[in-house]
Amino acid sequence: MTSIRSGRVWALIAVFAAIALAAGVIIGTHLGSRGSAPERSTAATSLAAEFARLQPQLHAVAGIALSGVGPGQQPMTLGEWQSGPAWSTIKVPLIIAALREEEPPRVTEAMTAAITESDNAAAESIWESLGSPAEAASKVENVLRQAGDPTIVQSQRVRPEFSASGQTDWPLTDQVKFTSVAVCDNENDPVFDLMGRVEPDQRWGVGTIADSRLKGGWGPSPTGGYLVRQIGVLTTPTGMVAVALAALPDSGKFEDGTAALTRMATWLRERLSALPTGHCPAHQR
Repeated sequence: MTSIRSGRVWALIAVFAAIALAAGVIIGTHLGSRGSAPERSTAATSLAAEFARLQPQLHAVAGIALSGVGPGQQPMTLGEWQSGPAWSTIKVPLIIAALREEEPPRVTEAMTAAITESDNAAAESIWESLGSPAEAASKVENVLRQAGDPTIVQSQRVRPEFSASGQTDWPLTDQVKFTSVAVCDNENDPVFDLMGRVEPDQRWGVGTIADSRLKGGWGPSPTGGYLVRQIGVLTTPTGMVAVALAALPDSGKFEDGTAALTRMATWLRERLSALPTGHCPAHQR
């Protein structure tokens, strides 16, 4: 009996040791994954403090959202401005939706003009080709949803002189969610390639950063003051960054808005190594 009990005791000890070892591995893994969080938090805090020092020089209510590319990223936000009309930045998911209607997929002259020149007539013709306003909005929303963006696309002309889709309320954080995932989808390559060919007179803001892909949008509020914004992708030595910028200049002038975005882009370029970066999943690129 003593021998049997002794064997049982040693068996129990072995089981408990195995459990303890497994628990140690699990705990160690969780501690390890949390270990990088303070570093990320410190970097975010540092960038926020530095951007706060920049803001008075912008003479605008401004905001930036950033994230590494790829699914599951959490955007970092800087500044006060958060959301407003998409203006021509909505042309990116619009043209992606139109590209998916082409069989086989091909980039048309209208698509090229809508992205590289921000041609409103070209974009409007593409919008109309997608069906009724409700159908067009739904197809653009589908593009956003596939990238995890919950934004509702405006289907009606809330301001008759402007396109319906351009008045979509598109938050900076959702723009970055969309951009960070959409850029990793091979089907979208033709559109992001067009974003690398934007006309020189629209390459303010992140367009001043080498190898950037971008789309700007701008327009006046009902009282006349301009909102200027951009979405884009930056390339750094450690990966790619999805960005969204916006500025509502104190003067209300378009040129002051673009100047604010260019100053913000210069600030970003000087800190490329500190920005959150990511890589597209291998099966998607």
